[in-house]
Amino acid sequence: MSSEFRAPSPPAANPPRYRQVSIGRPAVAVSEEQGVLHMRSLEPLAPLPDRLLDRLVHWARVRPEQTFIAAREAGGDWRRVSYAQMLDSVRAIAQGLLSYGLSADKPLALLSGNDIEHLQLALGAMYAGIPYCPVSPAYSLLSQDFAKLRHVCDLLQPGLVFVSDAGAYQRAIDAVLPPETPLISVRGQVPGRRQASFASLLAEPGGAEADAAFAATGPDSIAKFLFTSGSTKLPKAVITTQRMLCANQQMLLQTFPVFGEEPPVLVDWLPWNHTFGGSHNVGIVLYNGGSFYLDDGKPTAQGFAETLRNLKEVSPTAYLTVPKGWEELVNALEQDGELRECFFKRMSLFFFAAAGLSQSVWDRLDRVAEQHCGERIRMMAGLGMTEASPSCTFTTGPLSMAGYIGLPAPGCEVRLVPVDGKLEGRFRGPHIMPGYWRAAQQTAEVFDAQGFYCSGDALKLADAHDPQLGLMFDGRIAEDFKLSSGVFVSVGPLRNRAVLEGSPYVQDLVVAAPDRECLGALVFPRLYECRRLAGLAADASDAQVLTSAPVRQWFGDWLQRLNREASGNASRLEWIALQVEPASIDRGEITDKGSINQRAVLQWRAEQVEALYRGLEPSILRAGPKP
Repeated sequence: MSSEFRAPSPPAANPPRYRQVSIGRPAVAVSEEQGVLHMRSLEPLAPLPDRLLDRLVHWARVRPEQTFIAAREAGGDWRRVSYAQMLDSVRAIAQGLLSYGLSADKPLALLSGNDIEHLQLALGAMYAGIPYCPVSPAYSLLSQDFAKLRHVCDLLQPGLVFVSDAGAYQRAIDAVLPPETPLISVRGQVPGRRQASFASLLAEPGGAEADAAFAATGPDSIAKFLFTSGSTKLPKAVITTQRMLCANQQMLLQTFPVFGEEPPVLVDWLPWNHTFGGSHNVGIVLYNGGSFYLDDGKPTAQGFAETLRNLKEVSPTAYLTVPKGWEELVNALEQDGELRECFFKRMSLFFFAAAGLSQSVWDRLDRVAEQHCGERIRMMAGLGMTEASPSCTFTTGPLSMAGYIGLPAPGCEVRLVPVDGKLEGRFRGPHIMPGYWRAAQQTAEVFDAQGFYCSGDALKLADAHDPQLGLMFDGRIAEDFKLSSGVFVSVGPLRNRAVLEGSPYVQDLVVAAPDRECLGALVFPRLYECRRLAGLAADASDAQVLTSAPVRQWFGDWLQRLNREASGNASRLEWIALQVEPASIDRGEITDKGSINQRAVLQWRAEQVEALYRGLEPSILRAGPKP
């Protein structure tokens, strides 16, 4: 969940006014030994509950009637589940799950996406001490060969599988799951399978057996397996314990005391098979006794209308999403007064993660907030990863600039260790995983002798003379390479700058290529935005859109702007090529959350890269002469 932090403007004589919000500002202790920098927050982590569901039990007693989660029904009304109702359903489900003989060796796998039943079943498994795994729906619904789903099931050997709609998942189930694997579904049937309805799990109330199973769990109990995105290799199953989840939520609460001052209200679409949505955001609500409104929209041209509908009905106290979500939202906020009225009514802070937020989007958000509220809303970010459940740093420091990831969270230790000419960020604390499931060698490779998790993220001090100012993100070490001249190419900062400056037309890009004489880039455009720019007929092909004069002119100008900031061959792109064929999830070129696998793209498109370097590709856009 690496994040970029970019501020809207440099410091002014009259600093902007921000809405009052409680945000921690922990100082850090810093030491250095033999070139290794060690940082930790001076604020200790407060005592933790033993299990995340201790908070559910607490809120069911303290706020039994308060909405915990709500989702829209087919008719448009909100279906609400209170804290007391959730605890009752969780105990009943736990009782039912115990009869399946599940364990870490035979966990529960949830193949379908976010809904109330998914959350009830996940928490029911936690209550029973049964590890569960939320699997990306894309592995079942979008993939053609089911390779990643097969990898997940081969590794986990699930003893029970849940899908919301059995019919929609039948092809994947028949292709991957052994015939003896039982199913649970909300609706639909898969012929020839042992299958129970979700409703049957709620038929009998939870009793002493379920409560005894819950009492037997503790901080070291496995809550769930979360798969990494697989942006560099096949996804790995991260063992996520109760201690990890509780520690990260306590870190968040101490960093953002506002969550404890007023029950947080979130309107959220982020998928629960990823740590940002499923651990971070759901956890914020559960840990602090808030309300979670399930958003069935997505930040796409087709899906965002549902998000806007929800945000016109529910006023969130915080909004946490990816940069693409902020891009879509600011467009709507600028045009819709009704949306602005509801959205800003109770808003205390913004948060983004998973990618960089462009300068223009940030500026526009500030401008809309100032015009409507007379003040700005604080935008926060940080550095996180699945292995850290997820947060390690937050932008609580004093700086505002591209790449800023801030200071270590309370309870998190950071080491900056020289690796291949950069400083690798390594992390230790109660929020860090014990390892990858059934992968002893991979686990051993990612922990150093001091027990720090080696993230592969390159970090650096924002100011080499003042560590209290915090840290900057400096790319992924594994993505870096050398040109044929021996010049080292830092891919992450170059790619991030290009994507930020390429808004709204650049989705992502891959920098080419190791051992070549110069750099180029395979650019994956946002075709919807490019169609609007091209102004062609609706039936124009993607290739016609990308070769249209307005689109080529814009991308040519973008390339020249990027190169004006280049300091040499290691940061100058000599050519770009717009990709008509999108990145493939089956070939491993892209993850289900949209992260590009640089190596896989270069591998699968090697012939095109070779043709581009030889000048044989007609779609190439070349840079102008060097200044």
